[in-house]
Amino acid sequence: MNGEIVLREYQKSDRGELVDIIRKTWNYDRFCSPKVAQKMARVYLDSCLSNQTFTRVAVVGQTPVGIIMGKNVAAHKCSVSQRLRWMGSIISLLSCREGRKISQIFGGVDGIDRELLSASGKDYAGELAFFALRDTCRGKGLGRKLFEALVEYMRSENIPEFYLYTDTSCNFAFYEHLGMVRRCEQKKAVQVNAEVGDMTFFLYDYAC
Repeated sequence: MNGEIVLREYQKSDRGELVDIIRKTWNYDRFCSPKVAQKMARVYLDSCLSNQTFTRVAVVGQTPVGIIMGKNVAAHKCSVSQRLRWMGSIISLLSCREGRKISQIFGGVDGIDRELLSASGKDYAGELAFFALRDTCRGKGLGRKLFEALVEYMRSENIPEFYLYTDTSCNFAFYEHLGMVRRCEQKKAVQVNAEVGDMTFFLYDYAC
């Protein structure tokens, strides 16, 4: 990783690079065609952008290589333009048979997040809404820089504790390395195409 690292707010011009990071991080091409994988990544990015009050993008040179998003639950309000952009991404995904099929598969785990939050027994004021880093930039301290920027934001908002949803498709141990605490978990069998496997879903939290 060469060049100066800059942390700044999300810009529309970041979209293409961040969609590519999401697509590769969650390995969408393993489950569907490249075209549908791209659409899935757009839906996911737009859903996260609809669920945040804070963004920091890590830029090296002129290239975005990572992003973190956080939410002050009390202050959150999704703009009409962002909601329309998200809806447009969903419609694009559902416009083809393969997109509808893959949406049904991943839609089967939607309720787990709410169940985990209920099981935690806590009423969190903040959320780590999204965190992704290009694989070539991992292990170099950049993820920690992004996380520390989020913690600073939460403290500035007088939020004492925030939470995160994650699962075994991600490097969830990284959150423990950052000092987050696993509060509850739930296992579910997931079938994608001909593959069936168990996934475990987690809720972590962090005291500021």
